[in-house]
Amino acid sequence: MKEIIFSGLGLKLNVNSVAISIFGVDIYWYAILIVSAFVIDIILCKKDDKKYGIDFENILEVLIIVIPISIICARLYYVLFDLSYYTKNPIEIFNIRNGGLAIYGGIIGAVITIIIYCRVKKMNILDMLDYIAPYLALGQAIGRWGNFFNGEAHGTVTNNTFRMGIVENGQYMEVHPTFLYESICNLIIFVILFLLRNKRKYKGQITYIYLSLYGFIRAIIEGLRTDSLMLGTFRISQVLSIILCIIFSIIMIYKEIKYKREKNNNEK
Repeated sequence: MKEIIFSGLGLKLNVNSVAISIFGVDIYWYAILIVSAFVIDIILCKKDDKKYGIDFENILEVLIIVIPISIICARLYYVLFDLSYYTKNPIEIFNIRNGGLAIYGGIIGAVITIIIYCRVKKMNILDMLDYIAPYLALGQAIGRWGNFFNGEAHGTVTNNTFRMGIVENGQYMEVHPTFLYESICNLIIFVILFLLRNKRKYKGQITYIYLSLYGFIRAIIEGLRTDSLMLGTFRISQVLSIILCIIFSIIMIYKEIKYKREKNNNEK
């Protein structure tokens, strides 16, 4: 049990990373929140049955394949960029109860799996990605609270209103609750995508908006974190976020110009 204080908000919370123990086996909040995010996403996806001409049965089938692959890829990504630790503690590679899942690894694994699935099923890849993208953002918003219960993914020392007081290495400090920032931003992205999904102008638009917006907010938030995965002197997730934001912003500008040009030509 650890105490977390949001002094700027007048909150003091006692938090345990373990939710319950069953027959001596600890069930962590981190795992419960990840599973809950998937379940909620599946329920909401069911309500979108037939959207973009895709049956929910196909969504359910692809998610059953994607979920375990995404978790494995998220873990491999995390381990890959912290090899100095995991080569000395190889057994810890399999211990994900205390965190250590990198969202970009999960996204990469999911996209590759969806591409293969759609090619096999002869389905449009961008339609499938547009269908899933809003719920990916929602799942991230929920899953980030697993970092809260584990006392991880926080930022540098700050005195802003949302500062989070924690004890780390025996020292009390008030830091940026970056898990909270990202959770709120992902929830906003979900709302934006959810409202736009019925108004998309071209295939892939919802996916491009997600990748550019998430890249933008993650690039900023990652700069505040103290536990970033590093590649030399670079924060790997921040670099990847900037690249995603730039690339998909350019794609959206190009697609918007093309859409307006075709619309004008059709009206002549």
